[in-house]
Amino acid sequence: MRLDHYLVSQKITSSRSQISRWIHQGNVLVNGRPSKPSYHLKEKDRVDINPPKVKSNILTPEAIPLKVLYEDDDLLVINKPSNLVVHPGAGHQQGTLVHALLAHCRGLSQIGGVERPGIVHRLDKGTSGAMVIAKNDATHIELSRQFTNHLVKKIYWVVVDGKMKNKKGTIQTLIARSPSHRKKFAVTKRGGKKAVTHYQVLKEGEGISLLEVSLETGRTHQIRVHLTNEGHGVVGDPLYGGHAKKCKNIQSDHPLLHSRIIGFTHPAKMKWMEYTAELPDDFKRIYDSFF
Repeated sequence: MRLDHYLVSQKITSSRSQISRWIHQGNVLVNGRPSKPSYHLKEKDRVDINPPKVKSNILTPEAIPLKVLYEDDDLLVINKPSNLVVHPGAGHQQGTLVHALLAHCRGLSQIGGVERPGIVHRLDKGTSGAMVIAKNDATHIELSRQFTNHLVKKIYWVVVDGKMKNKKGTIQTLIARSPSHRKKFAVTKRGGKKAVTHYQVLKEGEGISLLEVSLETGRTHQIRVHLTNEGHGVVGDPLYGGHAKKCKNIQSDHPLLHSRIIGFTHPAKMKWMEYTAELPDDFKRIYDSFF
């Protein structure tokens, strides 16, 4: 396998371009020497990765309140609020979770680069709930390995339009970027990545259902794409058109999608850890009113 393809497959960072840049800059060594992205790895080759240091003055820490579920010297688990962008990007240069983390932590992993220190995985802007953050590179690499090998437990609660035909099931498709809308993803018959979503109905209300969803894979917008494709859009989802057709009283400015539980093996303690994130206030009001 090519060196760059191998590093991308290991999910050390989410950016292919960043991997290529590290190799060209000499931050990746094969058997102690700089290499090329196209180098084909051989048995017993040793690959050393030395990510460039994050420049702390690039981003300004911001005192944004965080709901911390757990914290130690290696990582922290937070309950992310809805409508908080995880890391800086186009249109979001301030007020992100990363800015809050820089104010909260003395150190964060540097593998994600200047704009993503500590970020091992993402939740969409409108999605709330449990996230794990890495404080050092060793923790980041091991957590990334667990995500890649489907060893992390990820349970979501989601409110969808209508009632599911089956109370429990699995949705398995290929997912790719939508050819007609650059911000959307869609189910495709070929050319996409395998996506597997398991669900069960927890409660049913007037024209809506509360589902518990577990992910076998972690594709972008996976839950929203799969449920929309099944004809049950996530309530409050403006991108994929989710709305409660029979329940007009529900008002939400974000998708009613919440990362309820996250579980993983602590990289340093080698101990299974599992955390439950309480529902945000607006989600809880809807839950109490309609279920």
